[in-house]
Amino acid sequence: MNKELTIDMLAAVKKPARYTGGEFGSIYKEEAEVRIALAFPDVYEVGMSYLGFKILYHLVNKMDGIAAERVYAPWIDMEQLMRERNVTLTTLETKKALSECDLVGFTLQYELSYTNILNMLDLGGVSVLAAERGEEEPFVVVGGPCVFNPEPLADIFDFAILGEGEEALPEVLSCYQGWKREGRPGGRKGFLHRVVKIPGVYVPSFYDVSYNEDNTIKAVTPNTPDAPATVTKRVVADLNKVDFPTAPVVPFGEIVHDRIMLEMFRGCSRGCRFCHAGMVYRPVRERRPEVLREIAHKQVDNTGYEEISLVSLSTADYSCLGPFLDEMIADFKDRKVSVSLPSLRIDAFSVDVAKKVQAVRKSGLTFAPEAGSQRMRDVINKGVTEEDLLHAVSAAFENGWKKVKLYFMIGLPGETDEDVLAIAQLARKVQWKFKEITGKGGCQVTVSASSFVPKPYTAFQWAPQDTLEEIHRKQGLLIEATRVKNITFQYHDGQTSIMEGVFARGDRRLGKALYLAWQRGQRFDGWADVFDFDRWQQALKDCGLDPDFYSHRQRGEGEMFPWEHLQPAVNRAFLANEYKKAQKEILTSDCRQGNCNGCGVCQRLGVPVMDWGNRSYDASKETNFVSLAEKMAGGDNCSYSIATQRPGLPGKGGSAE
Repeated sequence: MNKELTIDMLAAVKKPARYTGGEFGSIYKEEAEVRIALAFPDVYEVGMSYLGFKILYHLVNKMDGIAAERVYAPWIDMEQLMRERNVTLTTLETKKALSECDLVGFTLQYELSYTNILNMLDLGGVSVLAAERGEEEPFVVVGGPCVFNPEPLADIFDFAILGEGEEALPEVLSCYQGWKREGRPGGRKGFLHRVVKIPGVYVPSFYDVSYNEDNTIKAVTPNTPDAPATVTKRVVADLNKVDFPTAPVVPFGEIVHDRIMLEMFRGCSRGCRFCHAGMVYRPVRERRPEVLREIAHKQVDNTGYEEISLVSLSTADYSCLGPFLDEMIADFKDRKVSVSLPSLRIDAFSVDVAKKVQAVRKSGLTFAPEAGSQRMRDVINKGVTEEDLLHAVSAAFENGWKKVKLYFMIGLPGETDEDVLAIAQLARKVQWKFKEITGKGGCQVTVSASSFVPKPYTAFQWAPQDTLEEIHRKQGLLIEATRVKNITFQYHDGQTSIMEGVFARGDRRLGKALYLAWQRGQRFDGWADVFDFDRWQQALKDCGLDPDFYSHRQRGEGEMFPWEHLQPAVNRAFLANEYKKAQKEILTSDCRQGNCNGCGVCQRLGVPVMDWGNRSYDASKETNFVSLAEKMAGGDNCSYSIATQRPGLPGKGGSAE
């Protein structure tokens, strides 16, 4: 097959810069002994915005004899030309076909990108089904947030890496390098038996799944002594000790997040009961401010970007954010480099932060109340009140802002029509607050409502998802209720939310429907103009599967889930208790501001929360840390940082706020 795209092909498609490669900062290792294609199952401008690949690309290419290259999903126009002309999907760096690589690594960021994984393998000359791959074909490895339930893809990938990859992926590649040098003993199975011994690695073919008569999971059991009964995620204990990319690839064309992305910390301890990321990325581990400033300076020098985005699950929770922002703004003021935050907490402190980062031009502010009524905010453990929101927008309006965007979800467990309509009422209260403060109208409020999708390892993993009819009915309520001047209502497509829900909590049996839907033309399911709901429903039906079984039924309290052999270290009992507290509208406090809540992550991983808010000493030089074992033996909880456990220092967690 031909491997090279031709000039006329590039001229015939939208955004040809997606396919050329050669960007500033690209790394080329022509003679690499081991080559992994980092494959993002969406278009270039989306994949190039993914920080995880920037980190892994940087780390792997520092290894001797091992190369990481990039590949993204070709858009439909390019795919059509590639298939017409038998052009193979290749990496951007050395133009290697995927079939010529040693490994192809996909990130599972979003359930509706799964068909793109099958499509990219096929375009790259790799057998789509793992069982059909020959001895010379690459291994397909997956990671990312959806890897905590990869079972619908179990027929496709060879193995998975659970959790964070900075340490795990180099170990996997070194394992492969050694196996390759020894002459590939045992063939493909031989390597899988080696790699499964690395902590955090899951090989689906090494496990058998049995089912009860009601189609629920009966057991997931290893079929080889090498496979552990459960696989626990990998986690980087101290982010200050891992290398962060300071010279990332700079794209030719515009991408979704076309700026420096500075990762402040990982994890979140707020405990929102709908939030998958907040559970699977625990515990919170912050980078030191001085480390972040050093990274930022190097990235500005190496990229020429004029904006730095401070990213994390909840960036405003960074314990040193106030003084850190002051330092960053002072550092880059003369260089005309701005600093931005992707989201704000609902409090006055956040508005003070916004004043700092938007001193020149006041764009709109974005807040996420998530629910319109206080009752529902208590159900989901949001931990904010209507008063908090109105106080925050009041501070914003007093400082010149006129635009506010509010993010909500509909379809949350226990939701009533009154709760739904409270979303519109809250938007109107924001407008009234603007008039109260400024004496005039004109405040523009955008209300965005997504449809709730229950996810694994959340308190709501037992809950049913709203039916499509119910989603449409609730959207209709809000459409009518927001017919108010200067209120704009935006909502997500309910059909895609239903299919996301099917695959989020699905099992291995969905693999047949996934393969069939792809064969019939499904790809880019996350794009509304491409997604075909009827085709998906037919594929499920033809495979004898009932989507309602996966989406719309209440799970039994003792039901075994398809993903429980893959552990982010969060206790099932903790999640079950959180579900009961949700039904009783009882809040759970943030463990960084109180006692340990018993989620179990710190204890099971041996990794405590790392919070650098106490700036009364140089933590980087501290050696007399209290170990986790000592803290537990002394009856203390594990929810505070090793960075603040020092005799004579006040407090346990520290806060700059």
